[in-house]
Amino acid sequence: MHLGIDAETMAIRAIEITDNSVGDAPMLPELLKQIPVSETICAVSGDGAYDTKGCHTAIAARGAAAVIPTRKNAQYWKENMTGAKARNETLRATRYLGRTLWKKWSGYHLRSLVETKMRCFKLLGERVMAREFDRQVAELQVCVAILNRFTRLGTPDTIRVI
Repeated sequence: MHLGIDAETMAIRAIEITDNSVGDAPMLPELLKQIPVSETICAVSGDGAYDTKGCHTAIAARGAAAVIPTRKNAQYWKENMTGAKARNETLRATRYLGRTLWKKWSGYHLRSLVETKMRCFKLLGERVMAREFDRQVAELQVCVAILNRFTRLGTPDTIRVI
């Protein structure tokens, strides 16, 4: 299960369901295709698994910023492909600032809110009852509709009291 979640509204905007043999990175372009081209995407965040040429190309094609940390052993890419220049800038910034400061500077930590939403989805759709793949997909799409409805109802505001 691969989800595209809007970090601002926490709504699930895109979903792809595959078997276990398909990784996360190849599905990112498919998730981005589900967002209408008329809608502006400011940034796409993901963990280091998304530090691939395919992901950076798909993100750059949508005119969005890639907030993806480079892999630990990352090398500079030739800048003859879409998205390579932005990715190389991330690598330069990471090497100059360090990973911790880059994450704070880039807003990477907002991704944790999306991870929390992903956990909620997994808890709700943890036990898929259907045995056939097509029915499992339909069941998970119902879970998405339910979670999005709860999200629209509102999320609590936490206020620290001393």
